[in-house]
This record gives sequence, structure tokens and C-alpha cells, in this order.
Amino acid sequence: MAPMDPAGTSPLCLPDYAGGSLVNLMSSLTLGLGAASPYPPLQLLPPQEVAAARHVLLLVVDGLGHAWLQRGTDTLRRHLRGAMTSVFPSTTASAIPTFLTGLAPQQHGLTGWHMYFREIGAIAAPLPFRLRTGRQALRAAGVSPAALLGLSPLCDRLARPCHVLAPQHIVHSDFNVALSGRARRHGYGKLAELFALLRQLLGESEPSYLYAYWPELDSLAHEHGSVSAPAAQALAELDAACAELFASARGSDSLIIVTADHGFIDTTPADTLDLEEHPQLRQTLRLPLCGEPRVAYAYVRPGHERQFEAYVEAQWAGRVLCLKRDEVLARAWLGPGAPHPALAERLGDYVLIAQGRTILRDWLLGEERYRHIGVHGGLSPAEMQVPLVTLHG
Repeated sequence: MAPMDPAGTSPLCLPDYAGGSLVNLMSSLTLGLGAASPYPPLQLLPPQEVAAARHVLLLVVDGLGHAWLQRGTDTLRRHLRGAMTSVFPSTTASAIPTFLTGLAPQQHGLTGWHMYFREIGAIAAPLPFRLRTGRQALRAAGVSPAALLGLSPLCDRLARPCHVLAPQHIVHSDFNVALSGRARRHGYGKLAELFALLRQLLGESEPSYLYAYWPELDSLAHEHGSVSAPAAQALAELDAACAELFASARGSDSLIIVTADHGFIDTTPADTLDLEEHPQLRQTLRLPLCGEPRVAYAYVRPGHERQFEAYVEAQWAGRVLCLKRDEVLARAWLGPGAPHPALAERLGDYVLIAQGRTILRDWLLGEERYRHIGVHGGLSPAEMQVPLVTLHG
């Protein structure tokens, strides 16, 4: 029986690393493209199917959960092969490194948007590669992604030309440069430009692996909600662009895969637990909450553990699942195998998993405040389940 949330109302949707997750998708791609992987392949996509294609395209649509695709698309829904789980936590900051390295969070060690890195004595956001306080670039302090993260790009292990396509404003970022490796990077502006590049690259004679990332749907869902008109319009435009791409790819000996890093739920202001309103809990912490609004990592002052646990149980019962870090590691929610050397430290002392539509906020002094309607990172099916869309061209 699947674990239940604290209120006992719904099962948690846990990552399926045995053959049904994004980690296993990347294993199928890695094995099919001639490199080694420590994980089982995806049951829905055998590596042999990948190996048979001259061009392999992985298009990651940020935020497009399985349920969202089914209710809002035509072309993508008709080519839907099935559902997979994301990684834990179900967030861009943990899933994108899986796409770019082929590793589970258990091995790549990136656990959320905001992380405490003992190596630099600070909380930082690894994807934009900047400090949380003041949003200063880490390179200004002489810190590189290679030195801090120590990760090897998947593209450097593949024996065919690789291409990485991302929006112009991030394609040459410190993080993308480090994890693209030897791949050729292509920046784009609008959706039409991305798909023009894809059609061009799929038309080339030399075998290739293409990784393409489109973030607009995620941005709109954060700002307006996943069921909003702007998000629906963007999804319709994506679906139409995919229809054109699928038609043009016929005869190109291509395998086109469309998936997402996570799904979404929508929230209201009443769903927010702001630590400013919980000073008794805040005083038990030695660091601000790290991670995500839906999965937060609590670093508790020595000797205050019982006070912390008692407060969460008394004040947040039914809204927040509180687990000790070692419990999460023992359950292998971040993946199988030996962990990253710093993984335990990066999970804090306790992992707080928001339930229902709850989100957790812990603002820093001087930090720009914002409100997201659409959120993700947790263990609900809407956040955890992502689609597998495939087309053989």
C-alpha cells in the first residue's frame, strides 16, 4: 500500500526508479546511445528502440505534467505512450540535472532551488548559479560549477554529435555551459525559432542527439496558474508546433521524445505557511529553510529538535509531513545507489513535505517577495507524474 499523507486522504506519488521514472528514461537514452548507465532502462522505452534511430530528440517542456497534457492537447495526447514519475523533489532544479547528467538526485546531489553549500558557507541557487542573498553570481567569488558541483555532462559520454537548445538568455549561463559539455549550444527567442532549429537539425545527415528545453509554460503557470488562459494558449501553441515538427520529421529516421521535468498544482494565499507568522518555529532554525516551497529542508539548532518536532506536529498537522533526513535517505526517494558525498548535508536535519495545496515560505531580509499561483516540488500525482510522448520519424 502506498504511503499516505498526514491527513490520510491520499497516497503519496513516489518516484519509480525501478523502471518508471525520468532517471530510467535517461538510462534508456544513455544505453541506446552507446554509453553506460547504473540504472534500469525505462520500461516504456527499450534502449534498442533508441539505438535504431539516427537522430534522437529529447524535448523537455518545463511544467507539463501528465494530467495537464491529457486535458489540454491534441497532437501530444495522440502520441502519448504513457506516464512516468519525476524525481524527488519534483522540481526543475533536481530534474534538469538528471536530464543533463543522466544521474538521479541521489548521485548528482542537487536537491532544490535554494541549497546550503557548506563548500562556500552560503545558500545558493545552483541553476542561475548565484547566491540567494543579493543574487550575486558565484563566479564573482571565483566559484565555478565544475568546482562546486563536480558533475560530468551526459553529452561528453555519448559517441555522436550532441546539441543543446535553450532560450538565448540562459543557453550560455554558467550552469548550462558546465553541464552541456562538448555539445553545441543553440540559443533561441520565440517558440517558432526553437522549432525551426529542431527541423533544421533533424534534417542533417549526420547522426545526432538533441536536448531541447522550453520553459515558457512553467513561467506562465507560476504567474497565472496552470489552468489560466495564458497557460492554455501557450500549450495550444506548443501542440501546434509539435504537429508541424512531427509531420516534417517523417522519413528523417528520428526518434522524438517529449516529456517534462514536473507537473503543477495551483494554490491560493490561504495555502501559504509563512515563517514570519511562526516565530517560535523560526527560532529553532540555524539557517533559513532551503529547498522549495513544496519540499523544504530544515536545519535545526542543536538541542532544539524536540521543540521543532513538537511545533510542526501541533501547528501544521495535516498540512506538512515532517521526516528526519535519514528517513528520507533510507526510503531512497532521491534514487538508488550510493549517495553524493554531500547529499545528507544538503537535505538539512528534517525534510518538510507540504501536503494538499500548502506551500512554505521563509523570506530573507531584503529579499524580493513574490507569489506563485502554480507550484511544484511535492509528492502529489499532479506534480510527480509526467508524460512520455514519442514519435518515430
